[in-house]
Amino acid sequence: MTHSYAAAVTDSSVTRSRAVGLPLRTPDLESLRLLVLVADLGSLGRAAERLRISQPSASRRLSTLERGLGLVLVDRTRRGSRLTLVGQTVVGHARRVLDELDELLVGAGRLRDRREAELRVAASLTIAEYLLPAWISELRGRRPELYIGLQVTNSEQVPELVESGEADIGFIEGPRLSRAMSTQLVAEDRLVVVVDPAHPWARRHEPLSARELSRAPLVLRESGSGTRQTLDRALHLAGCERVRPLVELGSTAAVRGAVIAGTGPSVLSELAVGGDIADGRLIGVDVAGVDLTRDLRAVWPMGRRLVGPAAELVTVARRAVTGDRPTRGRDRSAPAEPAPPSPWVPARSV
Repeated sequence: MTHSYAAAVTDSSVTRSRAVGLPLRTPDLESLRLLVLVADLGSLGRAAERLRISQPSASRRLSTLERGLGLVLVDRTRRGSRLTLVGQTVVGHARRVLDELDELLVGAGRLRDRREAELRVAASLTIAEYLLPAWISELRGRRPELYIGLQVTNSEQVPELVESGEADIGFIEGPRLSRAMSTQLVAEDRLVVVVDPAHPWARRHEPLSARELSRAPLVLRESGSGTRQTLDRALHLAGCERVRPLVELGSTAAVRGAVIAGTGPSVLSELAVGGDIADGRLIGVDVAGVDLTRDLRAVWPMGRRLVGPAAELVTVARRAVTGDRPTRGRDRSAPAEPAPPSPWVPARSV
């Protein structure tokens, strides 16, 4: 009973469509081009030659168009092909459709050229300060015409900028994201506990315990930064509570300066304090039972293929870490695709 009813409804719908003259098939663009050429050249054979197809193929295509629209568009005679009055009306519509399509393609080409000439990057502070300048310099060496705009923020906000379209590619640090994204590992970093030389920890001979670190008042980056996320997660995995901030500051440089001035201990990227430790301005303090390594990742929206300058920048970043260089003779201007991305699902807050 149900099947018969559905069939009856379908048959009725088709009958109504034919009755009111609705097309049974949407015309394809090449058939419309053929029809317009027949109107312009007055010959199906010449129209077929212009499109570089055989005349029998052109005839079949035109017949399919007529059947799809339910109209006779062309009178075929020995002296040539002539549009019917209905065909002339349809050609007017077809010209407008093809003109709009040409405008769409030209506009898309301009947009593509503009996108190929610029790259908008969002990055966390540590990556922006200590890694991106070298990556951007290498990419600009390959593409001197490329404009690169950089937005620097904390790791929590980078995915929002990328997903909203304000940035083409993002770079983050830290163990988790605020939303599901496609990501690509580009480097690894390590956090270091640092103090000024006059601090009591500078004279310790044994490592700090995880509990000592978690209970110490620290000079820290703001909540939402990749550095803070990494520290909180590492202490959570070590069975400790989150740290108690003595001072919260919005940049790595500000935190580093506060520690050098004797404000208190901190946990900072080795990229940021390696030179200070080597020169004796800061002292690195070992910590037992806490993993302070972290991944640095490129991020972009799920389902979007990474191409053009954004893909090239990711490739440059990965090569800067691995030391790989393009093979001799390779086209350096061609976009190099990164390794297949891995979907990143937001981790539970710690």
